Parts: sequence; C-alpha cells; structure tokens
Amino acid sequence: MEDILSVYARIYDPMRPVVCMDEKPYQLLAHARDPIPATPGPNGRDLREDSEYVRHGTCSIFVWVEPLAGWRRVDALARRTRLDWAGQVKQMLTVDYPDAETVVLVMDNLNTDGVASLYEAFAPQVAFAVDQRLE
Repeated sequence: MEDILSVYARIYDPMRPVVCMDEKPYQLLAHARDPIPATPGPNGRDLREDSEYVRHGTCSIFVWVEPLAGWRRVDALARRTRLDWAGQVKQMLTVDYPDAETVVLVMDNLNTDGVASLYEAFAPQVAFAVDQRLE
C-alpha cells in the first residue's frame, strides 16, 4: 500500500505522467417500451420510464485517467481480452503520450494486464519497446 501512496505523492512531471487504468464490464440495455416524455407547465409531469428493459449484451469499458493533469480517456470495446488490453496500452503510449519518456501505469492485477499480453499481441521488438516505456 505504501508503494502506491508514494506514487500518488509524486510531483507532476509531463515526461513521467502517472496514469491510472481500470476496466469494467458493462451491461447494454434498451427500453422495452418507449418512455413517455415530460410535459412542461403547472400541470406537467415528469418523464415516465418503465423499469422493464431489453438486454443487448455486454461490453468492456477501459478508463485511463491522469489525475494530476486532469485528463481521461474512455473506450468501450466488445470484450476484454489480453489483446484488447495490449492494444489499449500501445494506444496510450503512441497516441496519448507519444513524447513521454516513461508512463507510470497504476492498475489492478487482472490476468489480462501484464507484459505477457504485450508479447502475445505484438512482435517481440514492439512488445519490448512498449514495455520499456512503462513503469
């Protein structure tokens, strides 16, 4: 616990940003019946929605946050696999932080989140280059 607290206590350095990442499965729902719109005026009524819903599957939401810079990116993907995570990390390094020397990545320890995922997704030289920019 002290390790992560010391990371959060670091002074902001744009060349070594501290980025937090988390994933969440999300259920996709639709209304079973169209809502009845609200009506204005003294005799108006609030929006009426039925509690019944239709399930339209799931997705996985990846959230990337750099608290000290006030930055975030959210991506919804059809699933959460090792290849999806590796692609998200590569995008963070090449699109979001192309000029940073190192990105300090704070994340949980799910089975998909690790160096092995990079080597499964990319050629060894690309995986190594991505891994070298992460702390």
